[in-house]
Amino acid sequence: MKKVRQVIIYTILMGFSLACTSPKTDETQVAQHEPAGTDNQLTDAEKANGWVLLFDGTTLNGWQIFKNRKNNTWEIVDGTLHCKALNENVPGDGDERSDLRTTAEYENFDLAFDWKIAPEGNSGVMFRVTEEFDQPYYTGPEYQLVDDYGYPGTLTEMQKTGSNYDMHPAPATKILNPPGSWNSSRLVVTGSHVEHWLNGEKVVEYDLQSEDWMQKKNACKWKDAAGYGAPKKGYIDLQDHGSEIWFKNIKIKTL
Repeated sequence: MKKVRQVIIYTILMGFSLACTSPKTDETQVAQHEPAGTDNQLTDAEKANGWVLLFDGTTLNGWQIFKNRKNNTWEIVDGTLHCKALNENVPGDGDERSDLRTTAEYENFDLAFDWKIAPEGNSGVMFRVTEEFDQPYYTGPEYQLVDDYGYPGTLTEMQKTGSNYDMHPAPATKILNPPGSWNSSRLVVTGSHVEHWLNGEKVVEYDLQSEDWMQKKNACKWKDAAGYGAPKKGYIDLQDHGSEIWFKNIKIKTL
């Protein structure tokens, strides 16, 4: 018991000593740094570096439904761009669903976005999408977003998060937070060169004009899609796959 009292007294004295001797925060140094990140806002450094915000957290300015179709699934909730889940118990609920795309077209860019998906969910982000065909995925390659852990269907490695959908798999060692948690992604496109980044790591890299691309395209579900990956410029497209997904901090830098 005596030893216990000694430990308690020593701990209190040490805490008091540290509180008295801890150096003061260098206010001048702190002022030189950007404040803690705020959702859907750019820092001064990002603005100076050419980044542009694609989603302001309160409006759908800069976005529209693919081909202006009827849609009742995209909404803004608590500063996020939210796609509602398909309600199979409501007749006709799936009749007014469609992807959401940017109003501007992009050729070479660095796109960054945060996202979280519901359990069993499936979605994706496509790029260089055009409205030449009936669906955005007939032109735009897809950065896949899916519940790797609990999706009810069978997923190949090329259909898991971070992959170039159905063509180039992200590694199994990737860092991926589970459904309901936020992840950060980047999509970097320069000419025919494409990079997929997930939570700070590059997970996929490919060339839209390479022999490897053509071989993989001709061996997968896109073999009959003549325009797939062909446009040199197009829209950024957020996929409505009937699953619940949230996006925020969507920003782009043209290259």
